[in-house]
Amino acid sequence: MVSTKTVVAAALLASTSNAFVAPNVGSVRSTTTSLNAIRRGGRGPRGPVRQTEYKPPMNDEIKHSEVRVNVATKDGKDEPLGILSKADALAKAKELGGLDLILINDNSDPPVCKIVDYSKYRYAQEKKRKEKAKNSKATEIKEVKMSYKIGDHDYTVRLKAATKFIKQGNRVKATVQFRGREIQHDKLGFELLDRLADDLEDMANMEGKPRREGRTIGAILSPTPEVVKAINDAKRQKEKDKKKAKAESLAKRDADIAAGAVAAEQEEEKIIGGVLDGIDLDDDDFDDDDDMDASLDELLGSSKATDDLFA
Repeated sequence: MVSTKTVVAAALLASTSNAFVAPNVGSVRSTTTSLNAIRRGGRGPRGPVRQTEYKPPMNDEIKHSEVRVNVATKDGKDEPLGILSKADALAKAKELGGLDLILINDNSDPPVCKIVDYSKYRYAQEKKRKEKAKNSKATEIKEVKMSYKIGDHDYTVRLKAATKFIKQGNRVKATVQFRGREIQHDKLGFELLDRLADDLEDMANMEGKPRREGRTIGAILSPTPEVVKAINDAKRQKEKDKKKAKAESLAKRDADIAAGAVAAEQEEEKIIGGVLDGIDLDDDDFDDDDDMDASLDELLGSSKATDDLFA
């Protein structure tokens, strides 16, 4: 006789087997792919993002009815033409040789426009941008790390490194590191940074006061205006020397080309003179021709027919 427990167990087993549904492999794979994409940050664009060039409004794209107009001159300066209507400004640009009316400053009242060839304007703006980026290059921050119980020799090495960085026009971050319970001697760290600032006072200034960050104490040292001026003067002098050397090289090349042309011309004249010297153009040859004509007259006789034949 089957017990009640056996019947209940069989019924539960049957209901569990009927309720089981096999997982959909496709949905599991799709979910896994989505999770991997999320972990990777999504399928973003690969490679560098292309930046669109800003093009100022010009000609018919200008929406203002009145504008203040300047025109570019040959010497690179702007000549003001005063306040004109948009139609008159466009007509003036066309009159000056089919130039463009470019909106320069939209915030002024009235807006400022410039009559110039857009290709030349774009070239000038790009040249200014590159020159500005070259002159205002951001200085790097160099770091000098020390321990609060640094020795004299190691301190001298750090001081020389900081001096080198300052003379290059860079800012220096001086950091004093502590380990474990050494942080309780932070006063020695502040004193070490003050000592470094005093040793560099002729060429660097400390920006603010030293700050404690966790188990380190740091301070920023920046070059003095005199050092920055000397560095900029040296850069300008270097650019001048480079331009001067280039001009001298071009002048030397032109002189060499001119000298080569003169030498070639002289050689050509020498060759032509030698050829002419080999040709005998004396009057004796012409006398021989006269004698030959006289002998023919004696042989054939002189008549009108022979004269017409040898005329």
